[in-house]
Amino acid sequence: MKCNRPIGFDTLVAYYLGELPQQREALLEEHLFACACCAGRLDEIAALAAGVRTAVTEGRVSLVASAPFVEAMKRAGLSVREYRLDPGGSVNCTIGADDDAVVSRLHAPLAGVQRLDVVSIGGDAAEVRLADVPFDAQTGEVLMIPSAAWLKTMPAFTMRMRLIAVGEAGEKQIGEYLFNHSPS
Repeated sequence: MKCNRPIGFDTLVAYYLGELPQQREALLEEHLFACACCAGRLDEIAALAAGVRTAVTEGRVSLVASAPFVEAMKRAGLSVREYRLDPGGSVNCTIGADDDAVVSRLHAPLAGVQRLDVVSIGGDAAEVRLADVPFDAQTGEVLMIPSAAWLKTMPAFTMRMRLIAVGEAGEKQIGEYLFNHSPS
């Protein structure tokens, strides 16, 4: 089906999330009622969002999250185990059979940081670098959520994470954290 006036993906996502101004939302809804093509694309976005929500709540994906996201997980009734680490810190950690998620709250001096990368090594994986992760400079916090399904299958292992500030002057390590995981 061909659409004469296709709506952009970003606009449809903003509509789905309720982030459009009211007047623009009303105009878009009028278009969606008349255009099966764009309405179908919106249905695909809703299905994708549902799939992502399921993958996250079932602990099948690892992600970097925001504090409001973690609070929403708790409000949804998920059991969330949390560990807070300061730079240079280490923690003995585990995941219980009833835990839905484990959140690592990595604290660091993030004021003025333009871009932040996370480098991890350990477990059953080679070094992994996540580029340009979200962080809260005001609280100095990065929230890492590893796959709960993966963690529940892992034997004892040690993982090291480093926060790397990336800017015009290059890279600078601003925190290193050690996780000593043991099975529950």
